[in-house]
Amino acid sequence: MSKLNVKKGDTVLVIAGKDKDKRAKVLAVSPKTARVVVEGVNVVSKCKKARTAQEKSQIIKIEAPIDASNVMVVCPKCGKATRVAHALVDGKKARVCKKCGASLDKEFVKEVKKASKDRAPKPEPAVKVEKETKKPAAKKATAKKETKEVKKETAKKTTKTSKKEAK
Repeated sequence: MSKLNVKKGDTVLVIAGKDKDKRAKVLAVSPKTARVVVEGVNVVSKCKKARTAQEKSQIIKIEAPIDASNVMVVCPKCGKATRVAHALVDGKKARVCKKCGASLDKEFVKEVKKASKDRAPKPEPAVKVEKETKKPAAKKATAKKETKEVKKETAKKTTKTSKKEAK
């Protein structure tokens, strides 16, 4: 039995298969087989045979399960498909967005917001180094002169060799 990061009711993005790039809601999860049923994804046609004279035979379209590795959870806060991290909130494990840090579990949304505010902000670089424009321009000019000189030398050599061959 494997542990899945996808739960019933999550909005997911399909990342592989014929329904790639669709966003939909998870209808059912099977952790033993690591498969999920997603609304409007992997729709298959089934034939239903009439069992009695009053029933009609018909073709029914239903959603078939797909592998859980083919979907990514969509963060409700940032709206991006994300990997799932796990964080301890009040002594319980909660699913958290890797990109923005928001909770993916509805019961822990308020606690995670408080915890993320308590964290210290990331330190920014103290001094930004500005590039000087004069030195690179001088380097470019000398490089251009050197390439022109090399071209002239090669042109002279080729003309000398061609004159010798002509003799």
